[in-house]
Amino acid sequence: MSEEFKEKLRRYGEGTLADEDRDEVERELEKMEAYQAYLDELMGEEKPASDEEKSIKFGKGKRNRPGKEKKIIRRGKWKARISNTLTVISAFLIFLIVSSIITAVFYGTGERGETYRDVVSSAIAVSQPNTIVHLSSDSGPFFSMNLQGEIIKQIGDARINVGDYSMKFLLGWPRIYSYSWTYERSGTGNYFIYPTENQSAENRMDDSSEWEKLEKLPEGTVGEAYLSFEQFFTTDELLKKFQHKNLELLWFAADTGPRTQEPVINDPLGFPSTPIWHADDMKVTQESKKKWGWFGGVTSRTSVSPSVDSYGDGELRNANFLKTLHLMQEHKSIANKVIPFIDLDDSISYLEKNGVRLYGAVVTGPVKELLKLKEEKWVSNIHVEEVRLWNWRDREN
Repeated sequence: MSEEFKEKLRRYGEGTLADEDRDEVERELEKMEAYQAYLDELMGEEKPASDEEKSIKFGKGKRNRPGKEKKIIRRGKWKARISNTLTVISAFLIFLIVSSIITAVFYGTGERGETYRDVVSSAIAVSQPNTIVHLSSDSGPFFSMNLQGEIIKQIGDARINVGDYSMKFLLGWPRIYSYSWTYERSGTGNYFIYPTENQSAENRMDDSSEWEKLEKLPEGTVGEAYLSFEQFFTTDELLKKFQHKNLELLWFAADTGPRTQEPVINDPLGFPSTPIWHADDMKVTQESKKKWGWFGGVTSRTSVSPSVDSYGDGELRNANFLKTLHLMQEHKSIANKVIPFIDLDDSISYLEKNGVRLYGAVVTGPVKELLKLKEEKWVSNIHVEEVRLWNWRDREN
């Protein structure tokens, strides 16, 4: 800017400039405003005006156009807001995609998701008598996985949904779990009585009310009963006891050391009569691979579980029980979340040292068949849990 033009600007601001020169200065100022507006629009920002520009803009001879300036400022602010919003949305979408990929890879690597399902369902099966849960998994976008499934009990021949179970994981770490029972349990929860040496009839826990309950039930009903024994049995010995009875063994309560050596055992540890088969137990009978596209294919397998003698194979059942406990021990953070009341290390050490000794069992069958157990001297106590209308197919002896 020349000194001559600066002098004209000063005089223009004072209002002492001749009309001809004033028109010339205003034309130049309009050009400068157009240039400045164009630059501001390119740069996306407004620069604060200098004192000299303010004096020119609001001087005596200035013909102001504040509406145009406000529109330019408002347009710049909205462009900045939209730009910031799009940046945040883009960052969120990128994070969502990346976290989903990491989550899928993490839970899919080494069949980690399947192992977690196995540990949770196994922990429920060994700690909740006559209870299994069929879990399905759902991987979330933010490094999470949800397990959920129905809690099933067997009463008579019927499998009954008695609740729902769920657990949430964050990168393999169990965070939240919940039981949601869909029925009100009829029993007191005092499942088993631990056998003691020289236990006299006078010292036994009174179960007369439980037998009376069975006697009052109509013949066309089936029930679920928790039996406690006078002595310890091996798995094979107990199975043989029921070989010629019209009842079905569902679950075995195992002696696991001092924690179970209480008069009344509310938190037993044991195993279902049908072994808890794991992925490496299954025998593949057929495998086929179908190709699709250039880079991959899908493999389908047909597998079956090992066969088990209904009233035998005690060693196989015991080995499966210990294998299940060892699996839970390997994933102790998950198992402890499901069954915090059981010390896996102590229980496994005791079982490996003393063997599997059974002091109780859960059975189901017709009420009239359960009543016959009153005459068995080796049954020390009975606790009746659930009763349903007849749904039973007689067992072949």
